[in-house]
Formats: sequence, C-alpha cells, structure tokens
Amino acid sequence: MAPQEVPGQRGRRREPRPAMELLVHGVGGATPQQMLGDARVCRVTGDATASVHRRTEDAEDRPWDEHDPLREAYSWSNLTSGNGARALWLLLLPFMIVNVTHWMRPAVRGHGRTHRLYDALVRLIAVSLTVLLVSGACVVALDAVAWQCGASTACATRTSWFSFAAGDGWWAGPGRRLALAALLPAALTALLWWLSHRTWSTYESAYPPVRVRQSATEPAPLSLPGFWYGRRLVSRLRSAHTAAGLLTVCAALLTASRPHDHGPDGTAALAVTGTLLAAATVGGGAAVLVLVTRYGRNETEIADPPPHRAVTLLPLGCAALLALTAVHTAWDRPAWQVTGALPGTVVFPVLTVVQGVMIVGLAAAALRLHRLARDTDRTALAGLGGPAVALLSCALAGALTGGATQRFTDWLTAGSEAVHGPPVMLSWQAAAIPSLIAVAALLALVAAVRVRRDRRRLAPTVRAAYPEESAPPDDHRSGTIASALARARLTDSAPALVGTLAGASLLLGVVAVLGAWGTGLPPSQAAADAPAPLAAVASLSESLGSWMLSVAVLVLIAMGRRAYRDRAARRTIGILWDVGTFWPRAAHPFAPPCYAERAVPDLSWRVATWVDATGGRVVLSGHSQGSVLAAAAVWQLDAPTRSRVSLLTHGSPLARLYGRWFPKYFGPHALRLLREEVPCWRNLWRATDPIGGPVGVPGRDADDRPVDHGPLLDPLHYGRNLRSPLPEPVLGHGDYPQDPAYAAERAHLCHTLRGEGDADATVRREHRGGGLTAERPRPEPGPAADAR
Repeated sequence: MAPQEVPGQRGRRREPRPAMELLVHGVGGATPQQMLGDARVCRVTGDATASVHRRTEDAEDRPWDEHDPLREAYSWSNLTSGNGARALWLLLLPFMIVNVTHWMRPAVRGHGRTHRLYDALVRLIAVSLTVLLVSGACVVALDAVAWQCGASTACATRTSWFSFAAGDGWWAGPGRRLALAALLPAALTALLWWLSHRTWSTYESAYPPVRVRQSATEPAPLSLPGFWYGRRLVSRLRSAHTAAGLLTVCAALLTASRPHDHGPDGTAALAVTGTLLAAATVGGGAAVLVLVTRYGRNETEIADPPPHRAVTLLPLGCAALLALTAVHTAWDRPAWQVTGALPGTVVFPVLTVVQGVMIVGLAAAALRLHRLARDTDRTALAGLGGPAVALLSCALAGALTGGATQRFTDWLTAGSEAVHGPPVMLSWQAAAIPSLIAVAALLALVAAVRVRRDRRRLAPTVRAAYPEESAPPDDHRSGTIASALARARLTDSAPALVGTLAGASLLLGVVAVLGAWGTGLPPSQAAADAPAPLAAVASLSESLGSWMLSVAVLVLIAMGRRAYRDRAARRTIGILWDVGTFWPRAAHPFAPPCYAERAVPDLSWRVATWVDATGGRVVLSGHSQGSVLAAAAVWQLDAPTRSRVSLLTHGSPLARLYGRWFPKYFGPHALRLLREEVPCWRNLWRATDPIGGPVGVPGRDADDRPVDHGPLLDPLHYGRNLRSPLPEPVLGHGDYPQDPAYAAERAHLCHTLRGEGDADATVRREHRGGGLTAERPRPEPGPAADAR
C-alpha cells in the first residue's frame, strides 16, 4: 500500500504508512483472544496448527494509534501441544536431550575440524541410544520371552498368550521362537521410522522464505538461509538409525545361534550361512557409521537435491537382511538346547563403555573450542554443557531401559526359577537410580535452604523500592515479594545442578560397569556375602530402582497428558520441553520434531509479505519463548525488510538461558549482531521472573539507549491505594503488557521506526531502591496521586 496524498492538497503532508504490532506468545500457549484482548477474532492466515489472527474490527490496515494499535497475534501452541497423543513424545526424552547437545558448542569461528569432530561424536552417541533402545526390546522379547520363558514349560503355560510355545509343537524350537519374537524390536524400529517420517513431512518440510540478503563479513548462524530447513539431514539420519535398529536385531539373532552352529552339534552349512550373514551385518553397520559421521548439516543453501539412492536403499537392505537372518535362525536344529540367558547380553556394558569414551572425546573437543571462544564468562560449565547433557541423556536412556526390562522380567518370572533376571548391567543401572535421586533430593534441599536464606535477606529491602507510596511496611507482603525474588534467582544455579547430576551419573555409571564385569551378578547377589547392612542396601536399591523406573514411564505419560490439558502444568514442564524441541533434529531423527522449523518461516513470511504489500512498519513483540522465535525470525529477514521492523522482548530467556547454554547462537556476540541489524530493540524484565532476564546488550553508540529496561517493579504497587484498592499480585514471568512501561516502549519503538521523536506523553521516571528499578508514568494531580 503506497502512501497517499489528500486530494486537492498537493504538497501537503502525506498520510502515514500503516503500522502493526505482531504478538508472539510463550510456552503458556495463550489463545489469540487472550493476546488481542478481544473475544471476536478472525484468522488472517495459517491453519489449525499455527495461524495469525486479528480482531474482527481490524480487517483493514491502518496507521499507528497510541491507544488502540493495529495488532496481530501469531498462535503456535498447537505445534507442541496440539493433542494429548503428543504426550507420548516424553518417552523420547533421551533422544531429545542428545539432540540438544549438538547445539551447545562454544561460540568460536573457524576450527572446522574440531567442529566436525564435535558434530560426529554427538551423532554417534545418538546412534548408540537407538541401539540401546532396540537392545532393550531384544532383551524383553528374545531373551526373557522367547529364550528363557519359552524353554520353561511352567512359564510358557502360565502365560496364556505364549502357551503355543510349550511342549513339543512346531514353535517349541528355540530358533523359531527367537525368529517370531524378533518381530517386536523390528516393529518398534518401524514405529519410530513412521513417527519420524510423519513429523518430518509436517515440520521439516516447511519451506523457508528465499530473499536476497546483503553479504556480511560475519553473519549470525541463525541468519543462514538453510538453518530452519532440515529436510535433507533428517532424511539421511532416519535411514541410518532405522538401519541401525534392524541391524541390532540381526546381531541379536546371530549371536544366539552362533554357539550352536559352531559347536559340535552344528552343521557346516549353517555355520557358513551365519558367517556370511554376520559379515553382511558388519558391513551394514559400517555403512551406518559412514552415513552418520560423513554427512552433516548444510545451512548455507536451501537446495534440496534428491537423496542418494544408497541412502534410500539402506533400510530396505537391512530389512531384507533381517528377514534372511530370521529364516536362518528358525532353521531346524534338533539338538539345540537352551541354557542360561541369551548369549550376547555383554553388549550393555560394552555399549556403556563406548558411550563413555565418546563423551570424553566430546568433552575434549568442547574444551578446545571453549579455550578459543570469545565472551566465555557466562558460558555454562566452562563449555562442558554439551558433554554434561549428553552424559545425562545416556544415563537416562540406560536407566529407563534397565528399569523397564527388570520390571517386565520380574513380572514374567513370578517366582519361577527357570527364568533368569535381566542382563546384569541393566540391574546395576537400575540399582543406581535411588542414589542418583538421593543426590537430586540433596540438591533440592540446598536450593530450599538458599531460598529461605535469600528471603530473609531481601525482605527488609523490598519496601524501599516503593518510595512514593505511603503504605506502612508489611512483613507478610515483603516476605511474599522477597520469596518470589529468591526463587527467581535459582535459575542461575542451573549449570551447577546439571554439572552435579552429570558428575554423579558418571560416577555411578563407572561403578555399574565395574560391578557388572567384576562380579557377573546382580547387585543383590553380589553383595550377598557382604555385611548385613551393605547387603540390605544393595537389595533395596535394586528392587526400589526397578520399581521407580517402571513408575517413571507411567508418570511421564501422565505428566505429558496433564501438561497438554492443563495450562498451569504446561507452564511448569513446558519450559525445558519447548527449549528442547526448538532446535532442529541435527543428531537424532527419532527425537520429537522441531516446531521452530515451522514457526520461524511462518513469522518471517508474515512480516516480509506484509511490509512488501503495505510499506508499513512492524513492532515484533515476543514473550518468553516467543521472544526467541521473534529474534530467529528477524535474523531470517533481508536488510530492507529488517529496517522496518523493531523488536520488543519481555520475559525473554535469550541471554539468561539460551545465551549460557547455546553460546554460538545466542551468546553475547550473537546478540550484539542482532542489535546491529535491527533499527531498535527493547527488552523488559523483572527481578521476580525465573525465566526472563536482561540481554546485556549496550546501545549502538553513546547517544543510544541500552536494550534492557528493568528490572520493572513487581508488583506494581506495594500496598492498597485509590488506583489499586486490592493487593497487586506478583506477576513474575507473566502479564508484561500490564506494566505501563510496555505501552511506553512500544510507542517509542514505533515512533523511532517512523523517524520521529518520542511523541509519547508519558514522562519516565526511575525509582531506585533495594536493587529494584522501574519506569512509571508521572502521577496525575488529585486524590489518586495523593493516595500513592
């Protein structure tokens, strides 16, 4: 929409161009009606998953209005909480955590070899998690059910669904039972492939806008055109992980039949066939390793060439290999007898050791990058945040696998001595869980003591932050505000919490490996000859850990369903979930999908097309996680469009969370680049906010205001007055638009975009006291002012 001249008034002032505020909500999932403050809204563009809305009466674009601005609301909550079935994504939590590790590298340019090593190690750790999951399914189906329970007439007849394997029937042979049971881990692998393909076609296939950008000597990583388009990499990784899962089942079947085929009762034909199949399995594993380590992300371009035919055929070839292996295993072997547990369970301690070695290599690469990085003062764990998180993902995956297999085996055994327990390594891992929970409980106790101490220290200073109010000091009111301040500061202790849990997990993992290999027995049996207290603790830890992990799976499902139905619960656990699924699937294709690969192109498309169509100005306002989406969308705009966009962030975790844990993408240098690329940016924050905080970016020059505005007073009033007859709540992380500073900063940003002075009539006054500052309107004369 071009600027228009008033008819008959040539040479006079033109009508101002349209201006709009585009709102982006955070993890709370606010509705368009709540964001726009109107029950009557209409959808401008989008679908049922993510869409842009306006008030019904704002169908036409119009110039800026201080009191009633034109506003749009982008709703993206259905991308992460669309239906209750997505609560099952919580069961993929280890995959999501290891995927986040890919993005936690220190901020350093160059040193491509170390970067490639870091990326390759993360992807290899991700493959090991897939192998661990499928191996756990093999333990349940092949070892516990087909191998051990099928060999016991009492166990097979007691489980009616498996009674056909009892006696001398055709299915009574060990090989046939194993081939039939292999359908379960194969079906699990196929299910993961289907879920990944389904979400891939919905999320990763959203094509980003292609706009010519001016070349920059050092572009921000999130400004690269292909950053939010992971279709190619996820497709390759999906093929590799699917092949790895199928090859794991092949290896389990071949390991079970090999002792008999190469023993005195075996035949040469079966031995040769098994050797050929084993060689093919090893070759498939080598192909998986090459595919995972050689090919990484390509963020500099969006070109989408078709995948190499070998990548597409690899899972199909592994499926054919699994079918041949199943036929080989099911071949008649009259003299094959079942003794003990299924051979090959040594894979669990070996896999644990391999994961430990890779994490050590990852830590070495991260330390090297951190030493060469800039602005490392606030980087979490001195650059070791990625290895620590990777270690936690491996520990969580091992613990969940061990607990689930132990609980299923105990249920299957039900007092029968014919069925042995799960692999020894899994029992040791389950026994380590109570100790790890004890460490977490101790950390929670320390946090509670710290909050109580800080509350007592801050309570006497709260009243001084409200010098203009006449309300007398109130110990309860001051204590409530001080408690909110103390709890909000706990967020800054997250690196210490993660580091302590990672260190405890590493120590317990070493103990589990040494115990499994050194004794060859579960903890309860290994400590049977120890002093009575130690034996009692070992037995209790093994039993309690198994039950706790079994219950944990059910709790995860229950929490997920409650979170997607209840807004308060969604706010509680949605923080880490939305941080984890914000990042593209660069390491694990079976992780929950990246919603930002849909949300960021949506926002950048809407801003760019509206500016092109109207020539207007946009104030992009993001709250909480919405501020991260807004910043990412601004980075994806070309320079002419970006010159007509200002950024208003509030309750933003850009520096406090993202900057510390993802320094390459949101560290101090990246945020300074963002400040240089947008005409104006203001960030509102409160000291009572446990998530948002200052971004720490100064102005462009001495005359420019810094980006941060805060901390804002919270609550707005200490006591009752004529303007606020009821006590004001402590807002913390929410309801930033209720603060007068929000409207004042929004108006200032719009006028700055239009090249005007600050036409806002609000006079800003700063009130300092007790470490709290705020900007508030000048009180009007009259009784209301006196009451203040």
